[in-house]
Amino acid sequence: MATNPEIADPPCSFKSAVWQHFGYPVEIKDGNCVVDKTHTICRKCFKKLPQVAGNTTNMQMHILRHHPEINLAAAQKTTQQQPTLPSFFQANFPANSDRAQKITNAIAIFMALDMRPFSVVDNEGFKYLLSVLEPRYVLPSRAHFSQNVLPKLQEKMKAKVEEGLSTAESIAITTDGWTSRATDSYVTITTHYITGNWQIANHVLQTRPVYESHTSDHLSGILKEAIKRPVPVTTDNARNIANAVEAAGFSPHIRCFAHTVNLAAQRGMGVHQMSRLLGRVRKVVTFCHRNTTAAAVLKEKQVMLQLPLHKLVQDVATRWNSSHDMLECYLEQQDAVFSALTDKSVKKNIKDIVTLSDDDVKLAEDVVQVLKPLKTVTTLMSIEQIPTISMILPLKHRILASMKHSGSDSTVVKDIKAAIAHDFEDRYPDTDRALIQFLHMSTALDPCFKSLPFLDETTRHTIFKSLTERILDDCSQTVQAQTSRDETEEQSEIASSSSDCPPPAKRAPMAELFGDIFPIEQASSSSKSLSEVVDEEVQYYRAVQSLSVDSNPLVWWKDNQNQFPHLAKLAKIYLGIPATSVPSERVFSTAGDIVTAQRARLSPDNVDMMVFLKKNFQLP
Repeated sequence: MATNPEIADPPCSFKSAVWQHFGYPVEIKDGNCVVDKTHTICRKCFKKLPQVAGNTTNMQMHILRHHPEINLAAAQKTTQQQPTLPSFFQANFPANSDRAQKITNAIAIFMALDMRPFSVVDNEGFKYLLSVLEPRYVLPSRAHFSQNVLPKLQEKMKAKVEEGLSTAESIAITTDGWTSRATDSYVTITTHYITGNWQIANHVLQTRPVYESHTSDHLSGILKEAIKRPVPVTTDNARNIANAVEAAGFSPHIRCFAHTVNLAAQRGMGVHQMSRLLGRVRKVVTFCHRNTTAAAVLKEKQVMLQLPLHKLVQDVATRWNSSHDMLECYLEQQDAVFSALTDKSVKKNIKDIVTLSDDDVKLAEDVVQVLKPLKTVTTLMSIEQIPTISMILPLKHRILASMKHSGSDSTVVKDIKAAIAHDFEDRYPDTDRALIQFLHMSTALDPCFKSLPFLDETTRHTIFKSLTERILDDCSQTVQAQTSRDETEEQSEIASSSSDCPPPAKRAPMAELFGDIFPIEQASSSSKSLSEVVDEEVQYYRAVQSLSVDSNPLVWWKDNQNQFPHLAKLAKIYLGIPATSVPSERVFSTAGDIVTAQRARLSPDNVDMMVFLKKNFQLP
């Protein structure tokens, strides 16, 4: 039975409809297949026609005569044509196109960084904005963003955070709890470390819901789940979190210095006469805020007396510095306040409000002066990127020095100072020798405070000796670990090698010429030991001039790490520990913007994802 001849397809550039029914015949010559482009062949009747370059007339005539059922005119209309420019721009982007994916990813980043709800993609204004910016983009659903796009973005960011943590020589954490608008309890953990370039890096590690009561057992379980090995941790002074840190085996536990300052100041504010003074000022401020007539008259008096035009500060019970600011503002505006309260239009509305007496004003001035160092420290803790624990003892010494009694102090001022000083001494007791030694060593590693002027010479010598011992201990552990690895490798090589001795190594040409004349000098037995080298490094570090207190110690270590290699390694461990838990507390405001009244039903997993992305993601 005869078989149909083999037909080769025409080039893709041939657009005529007739080529749908014709091709080139394939012949066998000398055992090889050869395409005959001098002829064409019909795919229906297999008739060969001579091929005239660039001409399809003979093929069209063949179709008309022998295959009239084929409509070449209709086929020509259905062939694909190049789209016009308007039709090209009216076509929507495919969902998997690069342009569509870039826009979708940008919307996800917008949600994360600006803390926008998933439902933003359902808002009419947002849809209109996108339709104007890019009409061809098809906006995905909110579920697509919450279940696919944002989780993928979170995974990418997690990989970057894990990469940074894997390269850190040492990490520390801070942690704190907070409650959402939906009254759900969460615990957030942040990590901190110094990078190879001597920059402080910090990340929000995780935010976990707490369904049980905030007992130390539950909190310690969350800490151990997040961090698998003991690390330094900074928290506030709450008893449950302190017990949780101890139960988790984390060490050292650093109590947030900003929180300690707040507690000590509140202890001072709790003195009886002080509470009475704050109550009087608070009544005046509240009246001026709520009474529109008093507010208007006060503004007139401020203009008349050329005082700053601002409202009186109202204090908040949980923030001692707001009470300080309230007293300070009142003293600044006392002339305008007195004039406003004695004005006829205002005086008739006053019931139980009285202005401060001269003794009260004097006490307020003294209190503002006493609290000034605490206010400065609180501001410092807030504006510093990450205050390190090297600042704790110098600041504590400065505060305690300012709380010493002077001959001009009144009884009330003495009581305030004594209450603040007593609270500070309880927070960092000298009996906790391990913690105090750790803080002393961190202060010594800070080139700004390494002179330790608030300590006697014997104590300073002991601290720097402890640094030397810590370096030698770390080196010893490193050597032991390396020796163990070398022995394992050596045993493996011996087991795999043959009993024959290897041939002696051939000397290089340079060694052949000059090896006998310029031999390698062998180390003498009088070479310095590691202990002597480290001791000299520490002593030289002590002798170097201290850095100014407003300088960045990490920049100094970056420039001098080669000169003090052993101390630099310790500095990365100690100076990477934050002095406050403010990084965790700052999550409260972020979480408050994420878990809003309109998003109160946001799941814990989505809360964790949005907080993580907000705090960790950085635009390129």
